[in-house]
Amino acid sequence: MANKRALSLQKVAEKAGLGINSIYGWKKRDPSISRLSKVANVLDVSVDYLLGKTDNPSSDNTEEKKVDIEDEHVIMTYQGKPIPKEDMEIIKRLLRGK
Repeated sequence: MANKRALSLQKVAEKAGLGINSIYGWKKRDPSISRLSKVANVLDVSVDYLLGKTDNPSSDNTEEKKVDIEDEHVIMTYQGKPIPKEDMEIIKRLLRGK
């Protein structure tokens, strides 16, 4: 990924505020999540992408999840509290454009 951005590993480490040879040391020991996060920010990718857990380099960690608001088993919340049934009916109407 650094090559695609035309950055050397040393330059990535520098931009991430890490020691100049810090990333090279990761061959011998695992980096901390905070260090991985810094490198991910420099490269504009997700930590999961750096770890090989996804092929999607997007740094946007929110994957699109569709929720069927008609499903009675889905509990929608606002500020940690369940949305009352009456309010859910209003929300459903608004989403349907009616």
